[in-house]
Amino acid sequence: MNKDARNDRAEGEAMDNEEIVVWTVQEEYARERIDKYITEAWEEEISRSQVQQWIGAGHVTVNGTAVKANHKLLSGDTVSVRVPEPETSELTPEDIPLNIAYEDADMIVVNKPRGMVVHPGAGHPSGTLVNALMCHCKDLSGINGEIRPGIVHRIDKDTSGLIMAAKNDASHNSLAAQLKEHSVTRRYLAVVQGNVAHDQGTVDAPIGRDPHDRKLYTVTEKNSKTAVTHFTVLERFGDCTLLQLQLETGRTHQIRVHMKFIGHPLVGDPVYGRSKGIFMEGGQALHAAVLGFVHPSTEEYLEFSAPLPEDMEELLARLRSR
Repeated sequence: MNKDARNDRAEGEAMDNEEIVVWTVQEEYARERIDKYITEAWEEEISRSQVQQWIGAGHVTVNGTAVKANHKLLSGDTVSVRVPEPETSELTPEDIPLNIAYEDADMIVVNKPRGMVVHPGAGHPSGTLVNALMCHCKDLSGINGEIRPGIVHRIDKDTSGLIMAAKNDASHNSLAAQLKEHSVTRRYLAVVQGNVAHDQGTVDAPIGRDPHDRKLYTVTEKNSKTAVTHFTVLERFGDCTLLQLQLETGRTHQIRVHMKFIGHPLVGDPVYGRSKGIFMEGGQALHAAVLGFVHPSTEEYLEFSAPLPEDMEELLARLRSR
């Protein structure tokens, strides 16, 4: 496990295709029950009863030892959850329509709608992009295990736009290596609150878990990872600004956290932004508009774009008509 990512949440090595999630307990959470701690810390919505089932099945340890649901934590404890694979019924192919931007024998690029979860997990056993891909493709890489077949990267549930998946392990390895090397082109369009003063700029600020709310991320020097976002102003509306953002790194919630950090949270962001009279239903005004990479087999550079979804077009129309 990367020790820099240890606090609060990190994904460790998995056995038998099971995900392992690890936290280091901070002082403010000492004496808290283990089941409550995990429920609140989990990145996605999860029930306390589900956590208690994992504890009862021996999937949860504190400092390497299995515990009961009422175990009280101490500062510095290492909490580890070995997440069991979803039941087969949770990973059945589902005939969900896909907006396909590109597809061949090695990979597929999909324009994901806002509101769709990328892969099954606690609280989202079905209706995900993975369920749809399993029905459409029949052949997906197995590197990420059964829970995330073919998934090379992901975008938030309430963000729309382009995402790629691999159909074989060789393609998966190639695309994952490009992401790690920051050579994949990822450009987003976003509407943020306020008038961004500079026409372009770069936010270079490390991101880690928010010490005051373990479900959130924040800019912090403690137990964080480097995060870099480049922005260009496309249009100003006085109290809002349309931006093009290019990711150099790909941290969880990176754009949302960086925009909040510079005082311009995304319009419609239910977590990192508070609306000031401008609204958008269904999530934050963020769209993965451009995705470019070197094809795993042909070694040709490919780049795809996805038009703004209807909800963001309607938002911009309202802003322009005022």
